[in-house]
Parts: sequence; C-alpha cells; structure tokens
Amino acid sequence: MEQVAGEREAEEFTLVARKPYFDLPTACPICLPLFIYLKLAHFPFRLSFNSIFPDSDQIPYVESGTYVAYNNENSGVVECLKKDGIVDLDSEFQSAPDWVSIQAMINSWLADALTYELWVGTDGRSAYKIYYSDLSWPIGKVLFLKQVYSVKQRLGITKDNAEHREDEIYRRAKIAYGALSTKLGEQNFLFDDRPSSLDATFLGHVLVTLHALPDTSVLRSKVLEHDNIVRYAEKLKTELIESGSSSSGPQFRSVPSSSTPRKGPSNWSSKPKSKPKREKTEEEKTFKRRAKYFLAAQLLAVLLFLSMMGGYDSGDLELDDEDEGISFN
Repeated sequence: MEQVAGEREAEEFTLVARKPYFDLPTACPICLPLFIYLKLAHFPFRLSFNSIFPDSDQIPYVESGTYVAYNNENSGVVECLKKDGIVDLDSEFQSAPDWVSIQAMINSWLADALTYELWVGTDGRSAYKIYYSDLSWPIGKVLFLKQVYSVKQRLGITKDNAEHREDEIYRRAKIAYGALSTKLGEQNFLFDDRPSSLDATFLGHVLVTLHALPDTSVLRSKVLEHDNIVRYAEKLKTELIESGSSSSGPQFRSVPSSSTPRKGPSNWSSKPKSKPKREKTEEEKTFKRRAKYFLAAQLLAVLLFLSMMGGYDSGDLELDDEDEGISFN
C-alpha cells in the first residue's frame, strides 16, 4: 500500500467537479465536501470543472494518470482514496463511540434535508444554476423537472403525504443540528480538534445551505439558530477557500465545453503525454459510447416529453403547486 501511495505522490491529481457559484469553489453539494476533504488533508491537487454531463453520478471524481476514483464506485471517492492508501483523515476516529451516529445524521438526515430544499422546498433556482445553467433552456428545464420527480420518489413524497414528509424532514434536520452543535461546542472540528471526513461532509453541507439557498429557506434558518456552527463554517471557509493559493492549494481550470469525458479522463490535462497507447478496456468503451450519445439522448427526452405533454388537455394535466411557479427564462 505504501508503495502504491509513493508511486502516485509524483503524479498530479485532479479533482473534477461541477462549476463554482455562490462564492464557493464548487456549488455542488457532493463535490464541495470532497474539495474540503482534500484541503483539510493538505493534499495537492488541481481543480477542473465538467458541465457537459450535469446529471452524471460519476461526478465528482479524482484522477491521476491511469488512476481514477469515481463518486458512484466503491462507496464514493473518499472511501476509494482511503482504501488505496492515498489520503485518510479517519484512521484514528472510526472507533470513536459516536462516529457512526454522527455519520448517519450527516449522511442521511442532513443530506435528505438539503436535497429537499434544493429541489422541492425552494423555487429551484439554486439547483438549476448548479446543475443545468450551461445547457440550453429546453433540455435544462426537462432535466430539472425529471430530477424533481426523482427526488420526490426517493424521499417518498406524494401529494397525500407532502406536508407530513416536509415536517419530518425539517424535524430531523433540527435534531441533527442541535446534536452536532453540542458535539462541536467551541472546538475547531467535530473530533478532538482534528479534521475528519465528517468535518468535510458537514462543512460542505453548511456552506451550501448558507450560501446557495435563498434567505427564505427553512433549512438555512435552522442552521442560523446555532452560532457555533456558523462560526465553524465561516472560519474554515476563510482558511480553506479564501486564504489564497498555497503549495497544497488547488489550481483551477475548466474542462472545455467541447471535450468528451472517458474512463480515466486524463486527456483533459494540458500536459502532453508520452505514454504508449494501450487497448481500451470494455468499461472504457462503454463509457465512451455513453458520452458520445448523451446529448442526443437528452434531445430525445425533450422531444418525448413535449409529445407526451401534447397529448394532455389543460384540464387533465396536474402539477404540484411548487412546480407551477418554476421559471428559468
């Protein structure tokens, strides 16, 4: 394991994430915790942005040469980096008695609450900007509505239980914030004044909640009830994000809009590669095919959506109240 980590120390690592908005290096609630995790570990990396495939569950990912760790593989990027001996902040904390309960609150209750706020509980403008603002309006609109429907299904929200589920989501978030505020106290981090992956996840959640959600957000108001959480988030934001460039800080660059990602997308690097070509694996060929036909598939989805909508009379089509006011012109 040490040999593997040593071999990669000389290689440049790149974090590929969604674009920055709201004064955050990446506004994606999944990408930002990974960015913070690498910064807390003082791990050198470059930051690239991919806006071509906004609904890809492979983003974020970390790559270096032929090595790549995707978000949707092996329990996520952080777990891959720990398992592969690249960077691990948690080795001394996972036996802590309250580690599992705090992890569950952050990754379940708070993650669900932020997802609900982004896609259902607010007007949706923040989510649209984070994920679809670089797409043409018809495609972005359809993908947004599709994701709203998917989120409601995942959270078990129907017209009959919408109010009850909303109350339950906010109640759990309130409990989680209270418990985490007590755990944090006046410490710099959640565990023994040393950073962990749970700090990265919680900090990413709080920063997106405070900076990306509108002032009218219920979840945002619940965070603001805990002064020590706000101080914790803003202090670390200043140290990790606003402190300027350093030897361990990321170098920012954006993926060109004409690029097509592939397995192990190191071809986005501006540095020439002298490695001999190797035969693509079946997984690489599959990913390349998916990339090639993505835009065509989304266009087809728009056409199918419009054709289905055309089959309804205005009296037959029902929209949730919160969906009726969505406009992104």
